[in-house]
Amino acid sequence: MRPARVIAETDLLQLERLLRESSSKSQMQRIQCVLLRSRQGLACDEVAAVVGFSPGWVRQVWSAYLNAGVEGLVCQVRGGRRRSNLSLQQEQALVECFAEKARVGGVLVVSEIHRAYEEAAGHCVPKSTIYRMLDRHGWRKVVPRPHHPKNDPQACAEFKKNSQASSGAKGKGRPR
Repeated sequence: MRPARVIAETDLLQLERLLRESSSKSQMQRIQCVLLRSRQGLACDEVAAVVGFSPGWVRQVWSAYLNAGVEGLVCQVRGGRRRSNLSLQQEQALVECFAEKARVGGVLVVSEIHRAYEEAAGHCVPKSTIYRMLDRHGWRKVVPRPHHPKNDPQACAEFKKNSQASSGAKGKGRPR
């Protein structure tokens, strides 16, 4: 094991304060990696067993601290739209182009939105991207209840009144 670098007492006190104020488990574990090495003199494998990291990860934490100081221990929260084709504002503008047609009561065809999205992005995208975009902006598929175009409610009511099952033989249903 390589000899540990000596860390100043003021830095160790700052690390202990950060440990008490840590907001996440991961950040606490990263700070513990440095403190256990400097205060207790534990080796990489021993720190890994205590903290719950792999030995390789413990070495990376130490390296991050030695290179960047306390900022190297602060966890960078992952997330966001790393692989987005358009920004949220561009998507919103694209959706607004089709909003007027929807307000009038027209039927939106996803293939039209798909073509417009591909033009804005500059390359081909799968159709699932369009459905996710529409969901992200609060659009949903609204379909009326299915009914036959020649459906006549009066004829249905008349049939129910005069059918064989409703007249005469109660409880017997259809003849077999």
